[in-house]
Amino acid sequence: MSDMITYDVVVIGFGPAGAAFSIHLKQLAKEAGVDLSILIIEKGSDCGAHKLSGAVLEPSALNDLIPNWQQLDHPTMTPVTEDYFYYLSEKTSWRLPTPKPMRNQGNFIISLAHLCRWLATHAEQLGIDILTSTAADQLIVNDNNEVIGIKTGDLGRRKKGPGPNFQPGMTIQAKQVVLAEGCRGSLTEQAIKQYQLRKEASPPSYGIGLKEVWEVQDQAFKPGRVIHSIGWPLSSDTYGGSFLYHWTDRKISIGYVIGLDYNNPYLNPYEEFQRFKHHPLIAEILNGGRRLMYGSRALNESGLQSIPKLHFPGGLIIGCGAGFLNTPKIKGIHGAMRSGMLAAQSLIDCQFWQESHPIACSTYDEQWQKSGLHRELWRVRNIRPAFKYGLWPGLIYAGIDTYLLRGYAPWTFGYQPDHQSMLTHSEGQKINYPKHDGKLSYDLLDSVRLSNTNHDHQQPGHLILKKPTVAIDTNWKQYRSPETRYCPSGVYEVIDDEQGKKKLMINAQNCLHCKTCDIKDMTQNILWVPPEGGGGPYYDDG
Repeated sequence: MSDMITYDVVVIGFGPAGAAFSIHLKQLAKEAGVDLSILIIEKGSDCGAHKLSGAVLEPSALNDLIPNWQQLDHPTMTPVTEDYFYYLSEKTSWRLPTPKPMRNQGNFIISLAHLCRWLATHAEQLGIDILTSTAADQLIVNDNNEVIGIKTGDLGRRKKGPGPNFQPGMTIQAKQVVLAEGCRGSLTEQAIKQYQLRKEASPPSYGIGLKEVWEVQDQAFKPGRVIHSIGWPLSSDTYGGSFLYHWTDRKISIGYVIGLDYNNPYLNPYEEFQRFKHHPLIAEILNGGRRLMYGSRALNESGLQSIPKLHFPGGLIIGCGAGFLNTPKIKGIHGAMRSGMLAAQSLIDCQFWQESHPIACSTYDEQWQKSGLHRELWRVRNIRPAFKYGLWPGLIYAGIDTYLLRGYAPWTFGYQPDHQSMLTHSEGQKINYPKHDGKLSYDLLDSVRLSNTNHDHQQPGHLILKKPTVAIDTNWKQYRSPETRYCPSGVYEVIDDEQGKKKLMINAQNCLHCKTCDIKDMTQNILWVPPEGGGGPYYDDG
């Protein structure tokens, strides 16, 4: 039988949302004269290991959370000095006016990994316990259908401070379980299903983001410059675009995001990103540079209409697991942090610690619906779904919605699940991707090495086929196995077995924890579950 320990609050995940929630809850509890015990469970080997982002930070939430942060020894934050927005054809670029939601005056180019590591230090100074290298395997529910804690899968590393000795398979009881897992979190999806939290919301829609960090030549580096593009190499019926952020020390973050509602089974997001770097506008920046890091992550793009009910008996959902990303603004850190701060305030208002059993803190939903974050997302709610009609209709609608209707349209567009959009292989169009040159574009496994991903080969597989025969009978025969293309780390391969029959091989040790397969698989036959803690990528922007 596993050992058991008790906290007032256990938080699953230490991203911007989990960090802001735990820090703000401690701040508010101190003001209220209450000593609350808080434990954060993080599956990464440290609090920044799995944090992949461009990233541009809108600092409003950070300003409220830590008002004197600029006087502290914070990580490098480069003020944005220039905004560029381009439409690309294969060889040419046209600079367009930067859309209003995308403008970055007052924002900072940062490393999200560095920010989270810094916030972890701040949390520890407040007496918050952080357990890294630990996967939260399951929610623990009592006979009254209330969440009363979580169970971990393995032995983690406690970062600092006094406290209990953690053991493998630990049961952690808490009066509130706060899910801050990020996009498509396993326990978050479990709670949404178990408590029907998305009953009145649109299905969510996602994107896959791929990113590299480069060190470029002196003459190519323009600190504070932000570049976004649309158009080539994607066809006009596929949503997506690029980002390129000049950060610090000649380092730039460059990436590509593609909506997972695309329909061509032959589209390969990784290869689209690689050929994008050969565009003259981008190649001029990268030529002579050195690639330092590669990674990938799914993004919850669908916005306000897909945000589920945020509370359930014994717990709350915060951050990108709920969907607080502002896609037209191309920013989610401030929304994730703000949602965590709203959740902290709601728990204080509920005085949950005085209750004898876990409560459903409905004031969180109420505070969110009255917040500036809700108003921000409400006014852009129709922009992303309008692109289902194509690039140009989407751009035209975005202009009308932003400048004429000002976000106050009397309608709200919805989504269909991304896995339902795929055409069969006979309906799709094959794409001949160019050969990698080893200077701007690289083979996939060369890129995966730069993610520092690692998993114990002896652990149970964390990518589960619900019905193994479906992988060939449906995915291969009808679609030619798109999972071998949309996976950004070469996890899935179709090979011939000894009898010459097709077989799906899963290279789980390559997994970047992006969750794309869990989202995009046409039959929803692939289930992503947490591997042993400490595994996966290790992102460090330098």
